[in-house]
Amino acid sequence: MTQPPQPPNEPPQGGFGAPQDPPPGGFGKAPEPNNPSYGYPQTPPPAQPPTPPAQPPTPPQGQPNYGYPQAPGTPPPGQPQGYGYPGQPNQPYNQPTQPYGQQAPYGAYQQPGTMPMAPQAGAPGGSGGSKLSSQMKIIIGAVVAIALIVGGGVFYASTQKDDTEASSEGSTGGGKGGEGEQKGGGDEQGPSGPGTEKVPANTSATVSMQLPQPEVPKDDVWSIKGSWLTEDVYAKAGVNKIVGYDPSDGKELWTLPLAGQTCAGSREVTKDGIVAVAYEEGKRKKKGDHQTCSQISAVDLKSGKSLWTETIDEGSMKARVQEVTISGSTVAAGSSAGGAAFDLTSGDHLWEPTPGEECQDEGYAGGEQLVAVQKCGDYGDEKLKVQLLDPKTGDSKWTYPVTPGVDNAKIISTRPVVFGQDTQEITASGVTDAFSLDDQGKLRAKISLPDGKYDHDCEVNVIYACTSLAVGNDKLYVPTRQHDGGGDGYSQTNEIIAFSLATGKTTGDRADAGEDGEMFPIRMDGGNILAYKDAGYDKGAQVVSINGKTMKETKLLETPAAESVGSAISGMVPKSNELLYTDGMLYLGKELISKPYSKDEKEYTALGFVAQ
Repeated sequence: MTQPPQPPNEPPQGGFGAPQDPPPGGFGKAPEPNNPSYGYPQTPPPAQPPTPPAQPPTPPQGQPNYGYPQAPGTPPPGQPQGYGYPGQPNQPYNQPTQPYGQQAPYGAYQQPGTMPMAPQAGAPGGSGGSKLSSQMKIIIGAVVAIALIVGGGVFYASTQKDDTEASSEGSTGGGKGGEGEQKGGGDEQGPSGPGTEKVPANTSATVSMQLPQPEVPKDDVWSIKGSWLTEDVYAKAGVNKIVGYDPSDGKELWTLPLAGQTCAGSREVTKDGIVAVAYEEGKRKKKGDHQTCSQISAVDLKSGKSLWTETIDEGSMKARVQEVTISGSTVAAGSSAGGAAFDLTSGDHLWEPTPGEECQDEGYAGGEQLVAVQKCGDYGDEKLKVQLLDPKTGDSKWTYPVTPGVDNAKIISTRPVVFGQDTQEITASGVTDAFSLDDQGKLRAKISLPDGKYDHDCEVNVIYACTSLAVGNDKLYVPTRQHDGGGDGYSQTNEIIAFSLATGKTTGDRADAGEDGEMFPIRMDGGNILAYKDAGYDKGAQVVSINGKTMKETKLLETPAAESVGSAISGMVPKSNELLYTDGMLYLGKELISKPYSKDEKEYTALGFVAQ
């Protein structure tokens, strides 16, 4: 197939259009997502099952009828009802309720974790649907049963806004389009309202940035966590610094030196362009020379200046910071000492959790509201609590006790509050059950996400770092694992499906990736779902807006279809790393870097694309 024209500024060899020349000796082949030695996803990628063989024209007698037409609401023999299988008309899908395991151990490259956390059990999911009549089966005809699977992760997205200064949408972009431009996702919107993202005049994107990876010591992994995208700046953490770039063309705007490497960054950007970052107290001089991640700063993205720097005491030492978040005018930091909060503007120390009954805060999730996960009890006998806090005082507004015996909890959304847990056994996803709470902290519903059916990821040892999930329209949007797409028997596809936060059951809302495609949510845009879509070999990746009411898909951006571009994007592993979109601009960044495998091919820490 003839390749489309290459992006401008393309070098004669290597790369695919970097505006700058890479430094010598620092590049290598883009890491393969399933290679255990590549060094940046927080959780080791789950083992992928082999692709099912193509089905024969007629299934053997008495064998499971996977891939063959079946009546709606009838999954393959032995397969639980629901999770993408068509249900009876006008009936919600149902879910199995069996528990699954706890989070897998953290990789050796990560700093030592805190004591494990515990998830919770809730109301069981629905039972199987009623049977269809023979007449209805004939009318409905062939409906392909889909074997769905799970990987790991969650992306936060709020359903509404309040008057706080920080919004979780800021880190992923909530940009504005020009006058007269069409809204993404069509005319109808979901219950959460219209989105702000517009359809560009030309959705075909050009390369705005490809940031070469710096030198990294052999057999070591360095953290460069943190990237933020607004209409005016794309900021990316590097080795001992944060650099701001013009998002339209990738030109460097400013550089902020840091004492050491970043280890955490807020998902939020305030309306004034302020973010929070945590970084090591000194520079690494050799392999394994990891410094304590004790420094917390607020950074002004417009000027590239640090507003203040603070630490948290842990006895005579400085506490190790694990994550930072912003809610309103408060920066909350989860640490080995149990956390603390600071004023966003001045850095004044606002509050620390008061230990009681051997309890300490495990971490915080910000944005629309501030939510904490608190752990009480001794190791092996922990009891977890999910709490809604007043950001200014740290006082608890309500507490939801997590069922004893589970040792992890991940905040998926802070408004409404939705949290997840790995239950009983070890899985790679981080969330096999999700729970929605009401405004008083009471359980609304339990959503079962069995391991092997859905594809999301939650980082271990922190509570607010799930990707590929979105919450909006009183629903949880989840991507299924890739499965046989039919056609020639070799294609793979997946879907994004919705679960009701009120009932815990699937709603019937569904967006299909298409043959040889894969898609997952980035975030919500009002009542629309912004999703990343990989259309397969020799096609560009896309950002699409999915209407929250009709599930109609509208393309917002498409990257060049050149093989070199696709290879570079694949090396970024978009599902597991930093992926930001706003106002026709798509930026991908790595969180961890390691020494390249080869000097012959280029490796990047950030890629940018801009719709024309």
